[in-house]
Amino acid sequence: MGHGASLLRLIRRAAVALAVSGVAGAAEAAVVARVDLSSQRMTVTVNGVPSYSWPVSTARRGYVTPTGTYRPQRMYRSYFSRKYYNSPMPYSIFFRGGYAIHGSTAISQLGSPASHGCIRLHPGNAATLYALVQAHGPGDTVILITY
Repeated sequence: MGHGASLLRLIRRAAVALAVSGVAGAAEAAVVARVDLSSQRMTVTVNGVPSYSWPVSTARRGYVTPTGTYRPQRMYRSYFSRKYYNSPMPYSIFFRGGYAIHGSTAISQLGSPASHGCIRLHPGNAATLYALVQAHGPGDTVILITY
């Protein structure tokens, strides 16, 4: 095996170690929102109890939804995108720069990649998640995005 294969193996091991450490940190949070990019689903655990499972839309081809472990940075009950045509983003929970979990009126697309990188939810589900994060606090909330 060449050096490239060894390096790739090392990178994979490091990625697995980071993912495991992210999950361990997530287990300690009161609210854990896990987003599975492969299945286009979000599962929400509250105080260690699986409580919700919702379809989402994440990045469509040509765009990226970042993977990793995050905490909410900013929250807005009513927000409009400055980048994408003043699109409504109700119940926005920003977790990395301009990336957010938010409600969407494109309900028929939920369950399929369709966004510019944000994580879209049904507006009712976005309101539920928003209320949970408000009740428990951003510091006791983890957003875990994986494949």
